[in-house]
Amino acid sequence: MKKTHITEQKFADFGLHPQVIEGLEKKGFEFCTPIQALALPVLLTGQDIAGQAQTGTGKTLAFLTATFNHLLTTPEVEGRKPSQPRAIIMAPTRELAIQIYNDAESLIASTGIKAGLAYGGESYDKQLTKLQEGVDVLIGTTGRIIDFYKQKVFNLNHIQAVVLDEADRMFDLGFIKDIRFLFRRMPEPKDRLNMLFSATLSYRVQELAFEHMHNPEHVVVEATQKTGHRIKEELFYPSNEHKMALLQTLIEEEWPDKAIIFANTKYRCEQVWGALAADGHRVGLLTGDVPQKKRERILEQFTQGMLDILVATDVAARGLHIPLVTHVFNYDLPDDSEDYVHRIGRTGRAGESGSSISFACEEYAVNLPAIEEYIEHSIPMSEYDASALLTDLPKPLTLRSSSQQRRTNTTGSRSGNRKPQRRPRTPRPKKDS
Repeated sequence: MKKTHITEQKFADFGLHPQVIEGLEKKGFEFCTPIQALALPVLLTGQDIAGQAQTGTGKTLAFLTATFNHLLTTPEVEGRKPSQPRAIIMAPTRELAIQIYNDAESLIASTGIKAGLAYGGESYDKQLTKLQEGVDVLIGTTGRIIDFYKQKVFNLNHIQAVVLDEADRMFDLGFIKDIRFLFRRMPEPKDRLNMLFSATLSYRVQELAFEHMHNPEHVVVEATQKTGHRIKEELFYPSNEHKMALLQTLIEEEWPDKAIIFANTKYRCEQVWGALAADGHRVGLLTGDVPQKKRERILEQFTQGMLDILVATDVAARGLHIPLVTHVFNYDLPDDSEDYVHRIGRTGRAGESGSSISFACEEYAVNLPAIEEYIEHSIPMSEYDASALLTDLPKPLTLRSSSQQRRTNTTGSRSGNRKPQRRPRTPRPKKDS
């Protein structure tokens, strides 16, 4: 993948606290993305913001930088006990909360600011112990945060910075009452730094900002197109008979360093996983039925490069920042047009380039017109040569036993002894928009 400096603005030129600069430099961050270049000058003056930017534009680093800098440069509220948080970051999903925490680790290490997680599912006792010991920054989902709050593990009387990430998603998932519950137990908006980020600044999101923020400045990064100009899109029309073979052929042709394959159902994901695992690929499966601990382990393995391919339903389509994803495959076109954008937004993030390959199959081709209308352009189409598809494929594995999952190749070789192949495609003319 290629990487470009999206702006010429450097973090070092903002006058950030030296410990914040140290944390950023350790992660290799020197130049800002547009949302960072626009948001940080405002936030560093103590002004609230309501920010709009596409997924993958670097908004997480923007609010983490502002939050940690604010805590280092602002005196604690008088009377605060070590067990009471100074900042709270709310996310719509546990996966996103975990990812935000992971993204903050370099700043945690360089500043000495303590952070803790609170999210539903597993790890309850571990989270409780950590929070009882005291954290400066609380990162989590609203339901679990409220759970701990009602148990009086902490209070919110000394909050000095608040982040609401993916506010539009919060509305979609029905968490708005929880958000208001928490806001009403914090100091007045004028007494804290408030940051709201959303893919869209809809009326309901702006109303929330007006109600619980102090004269927020709107910061908007306009996208040239909803799918991101660094993502190369491609569309195939496979028959049901050819669909799996085409996927495996394209994987060998593209030989992606790190790929996510999306399908619309748990059953279909298991089919794809079984075919790729049997063929020796280092592949993980992520669906709604996967237990939380296993989900975290799979994501960690994928992030660290122990897995090359992740097969997932839309449970992983939004909120996760997994660096260096080179390819996204839409094995099934999504029923919701917006999910197409969120899916392919897993690649081409924060200056990287990436590829998106979609199948308009006999079952899901009906979704294509709505998707192209939503993204406001036609997806370039390519034809494939049916006679060039792989045929020497082993019988797919099933999930009937965990021992079968362990048969997935983890030694580093992929697809048995076959070498990467190049099978020329025939691009078809792009439709007029």
